[in-house]
Amino acid sequence: MPLIVLLWTDVALYLIVIAVLAYGWHVRRTPTLRATWLRVAQDGPAMCAAAVLAVFVVIGLLDSVHYRPRLPPLPGAAADAPVAYAPSARSLLDALLADTVLTRPEKTYSAPLAARQFTKETMLVDGHPVRDFPRLRAGAAHLADPDAERPADAAWRAVAGLAGGVLVTLAAGAVLGLGLARRRPSWRAAMRDLLRGDTDIRWRSMFITLCALCAVAGILAGLATGYHPLGTDRTGNDVFWQAIKSVRTALVIGSLTTLAMLPPALGFGIAAGYFKGKVDDAITYLYTTLTSIPGVLLVAACVLMMQVYIDNNPTRFPTSAERADLRLFLLCLILGLTGWAGLCRLVRAEVLKLRELEYVQAARAFGVSKWGIMRRHLVPNVMHIVLITVVLEFSSLVLYEAVLSYLGIGVDPSMNSYGSMINSARLEMSMDPMIWWNLGTAFVFMLALVLSANLFADGVRAAFDPRARKFRARRVPVLAPPPTGGLFAVSPVAAETSEVTRQRGEGR
Repeated sequence: MPLIVLLWTDVALYLIVIAVLAYGWHVRRTPTLRATWLRVAQDGPAMCAAAVLAVFVVIGLLDSVHYRPRLPPLPGAAADAPVAYAPSARSLLDALLADTVLTRPEKTYSAPLAARQFTKETMLVDGHPVRDFPRLRAGAAHLADPDAERPADAAWRAVAGLAGGVLVTLAAGAVLGLGLARRRPSWRAAMRDLLRGDTDIRWRSMFITLCALCAVAGILAGLATGYHPLGTDRTGNDVFWQAIKSVRTALVIGSLTTLAMLPPALGFGIAAGYFKGKVDDAITYLYTTLTSIPGVLLVAACVLMMQVYIDNNPTRFPTSAERADLRLFLLCLILGLTGWAGLCRLVRAEVLKLRELEYVQAARAFGVSKWGIMRRHLVPNVMHIVLITVVLEFSSLVLYEAVLSYLGIGVDPSMNSYGSMINSARLEMSMDPMIWWNLGTAFVFMLALVLSANLFADGVRAAFDPRARKFRARRVPVLAPPPTGGLFAVSPVAAETSEVTRQRGEGR
C-alpha cells in the first residue's frame, strides 16, 4: 500500500469541496435559494461555463491526492524489514497519465507533434561530426521513418482519440437521458426534450459543451500516446503536461484566497456599517491605509519574509514538495489578508442601508441584542454580495498569480503554474525561429479558465442581484381579434400575424 501524503493545500481544497456540497444541500432545503439558483441553471452561457469549470475542478482534485509509492524490497532483505517508500510524492493524476509520452522528458525544445529536436546538435555519423536535428527520446520514437510515417500515424491516433471522445459523449448523453426520463413518460421523450432544450435546466447547453470538451480531450489523449501534442520547453518537459498540472495551482489560488479574505471583510464591514461612529471611522481608516500601499510591494514584502522563515527552519519541511506547498498556502493567505478592502466597502455600504429598514428596527425595539441582529438579519442579507464578489474575484486572482510568478515572487519555481510558464517563455518569443507553444498553451488554458469563471459569475450576479436582472422580450399572441370593419379595419393577414412584445422584468 502506498503512503498517503497530506499537504496543506490538499486539505484546504477538499474542505472547500465539502463546504460547497454542504451549501448545495442547504440550497436544496431552502425554497428561496433553490429558486434563485434555478435562475442560474436557466442561463445557457453560465451552464456552458459551469461544464468547463467542472472539468478543471476534476483535474485539480485528481492532482490533489498525493502519495509516496512503495518501493520493492532489496534482494536478500529480511521478511520483517521496514517498508521503504519513494522520497518524492506523486498524485493520482500522475498515475493516470504515467503510460503516456507526457511524462517522458526530452533534452530540450521540440515543436508540437515533432519527431526531432527543435535545435541542432553536433552528432557523429560514420565517424564524422555532423550538425543536425537529433531524434527525440519519446516523441515519435515508435516510427522507423518519422519523416514519411508521422503524418499518417498522427492522423490515425487523432481519429482514434476522437472516436473515444465520441463514445464518452454518447455514454454521458445516455446517462443524462435516463436521469431526465424519471420525470417523463419514456426515455425517448426525455431525449427529445434534451435535444430541443425543453428542460428547466439548460442541459442541452452543458451537453454541447461536454461534446466539444470530449472531442478536444480525445484528440489530445490520442496524440499523447506517441507524441508531445503541444511540444516541450527548454528543459524538455511536455508543455501540455505542465498546463494540466498548473490547473491545481490556479484553483488553489482562486478559491483559498477568496476564503481567506472573507472573515476580515465580513467582520469589519458589518461592524462598520452597523455600529457607525468611531468604529466606522477606525475601520475606514484601516482599509484606506491598506489600499494606499501598492499591492505588489506589500505582497512581495510578505512573501520574502515567509521565504526567510522557510529557509531558517529546514527541519520542519524536509522535502521540496512540502516547502513548495507551504509557500503556495501562505501566498494564498497573504493575498487574502491584504485584499479584503474591496469586499469590506461593499458590505459596509449594504449594512448601512439594512440597519435602517423596518425589520431591523423592529428587532431592536423588541430587545434583540446587537450580535443577534447582525447574525440573524444582517449576515444573511449580505450573502448575495459576498457570493457575487467571491465568484468575480476568482478569475482576477488567477491572473494576479500569473503576474506575481512573472515577477519572481509567486509560487515556488518547482511548482507548475501558468505564471511560471509565461515567465519562462518571455525570452523564447524573441528567438528566431520563434518558440510560441509554451506561451500559447498557457494563454489558451488561462483564457478557458478565466472566461468560464467570468461567464458563470455573470450568471450568478444576474440571479442574485435584483438590480441586475435582465429585461427579456417575450412575444405573445393577441387574445382578442382586431376589428374587421369600420374606420380602423385591419387586413386578415395583418390580424393573423399581429403580436405584442411585452417587456418583463424578473423580480419586479
